[in-house]
Amino acid sequence: MNKILIKGATVLRAEGTVDVTDILIEGDRIAKIGAVDDVEGATVIDGRKKFATPGLVNAHTHASMTLLRSYADDLALMDWLNNHIWPIEAKMKRADIYWGAALAAVEMIKSGTTAFADMYGPCMEEVAKVVDESGMRGVLCRGLIGIFDGDEKLSTNVELFKEWNGGADGRVTVMFGPHAIYTCEPEYLKKVVAAASKCGAEIHMHMNETLDEIDGCIKKYGKRPFEVVNETGLLDLGMLAAHCVHLSDDEINIMVEKNVRVAHNPGSNMKISSGIAPIEKLIERGLIVGVGTDGASSNNNLDMLEEIRLASFLNKVSTMSPTAIPALETIKLGTINSARAIGLKEVGELREGWKADIVLWDMSGVEWQPNYNPTSLLAYSAASTSADTVIVDGKILMEVRQLKTLDEEKIISEFNKCFERLTNS
Repeated sequence: MNKILIKGATVLRAEGTVDVTDILIEGDRIAKIGAVDDVEGATVIDGRKKFATPGLVNAHTHASMTLLRSYADDLALMDWLNNHIWPIEAKMKRADIYWGAALAAVEMIKSGTTAFADMYGPCMEEVAKVVDESGMRGVLCRGLIGIFDGDEKLSTNVELFKEWNGGADGRVTVMFGPHAIYTCEPEYLKKVVAAASKCGAEIHMHMNETLDEIDGCIKKYGKRPFEVVNETGLLDLGMLAAHCVHLSDDEINIMVEKNVRVAHNPGSNMKISSGIAPIEKLIERGLIVGVGTDGASSNNNLDMLEEIRLASFLNKVSTMSPTAIPALETIKLGTINSARAIGLKEVGELREGWKADIVLWDMSGVEWQPNYNPTSLLAYSAASTSADTVIVDGKILMEVRQLKTLDEEKIISEFNKCFERLTNS
């Protein structure tokens, strides 16, 4: 059995307390948090001046959209989608999906992210391959735009589920991904319900992102998005709802009744001027709220440390309360809350018996000085480049900033070949 012993790290325990101690990993799990003598055959990692936390979990992204980073900026959502993003995405080939996701995996691992929920177009099995090869966790779905070849797309989501759910030693989970209420009409959503129910899969969907989406839904159906979606049975399957910016009280009541989990995307929502999600209100109602980056074309990075900081600061200013989302809760937004939001079990906290998904943050940098409170420093001060060592399922993916499972140089080279072909075609 693979064993790793992290000696003398500053550990953020599940209870929120911090102390200097050891972490023993056996196989894919945390065997002990506490003083450990030398363990025969264990790989020993020097944890001194390192802050050990759970890995960050990106609750909503579009990994292969790294290919469209800076391609179309400073635009309203529907202009951005209709006139820029969807036309170039139509040119993407299988290799583009793979290398775009591979670059995303490099970016995420190097910034301390160990798991992500991904929705994108065709060839999502290529993203699953990247999850397998990188050692990360991935909760994947085919983005289903029902108004164009919806049945064909739905069948590919079914095939993705059959081929990859539980794959990569259990690190891949497959959901179904109806894109949004403005691309999936109720009758199509009922087809998604039937297919997902047969597979026993949950749902990942964009919900209530912009005022235009709300107005269009009311104009077309006489009801708001969550009211329409609820009538299709979709919420009964378990939903990860991305964005949730503009919500009525009735919709929040529906979300509470159906245990909808939320992926808050503050950076993307700010950049596209979608609005400010009422996450404190949702949390007060008992809903699980995690954080995601959205795609690198609308954010424009996959830096979860930056994202949780934005979530905290945006909520403080929107509620005019400096005590809203304090430092520890800020970190929880991107760890245990995001893990629960995307349906991961025994991930998101450092607990004995839980999965060994751990990041060691280097506290030697200037932004970590003075070190009164490492939890506060990680939440409000540290750069994502402080991520020193990343472990997932008890396997080292990065050590002292060196990737162990991915060839960064090759990925950048192949990625740029895809970029050149797309932009020259």
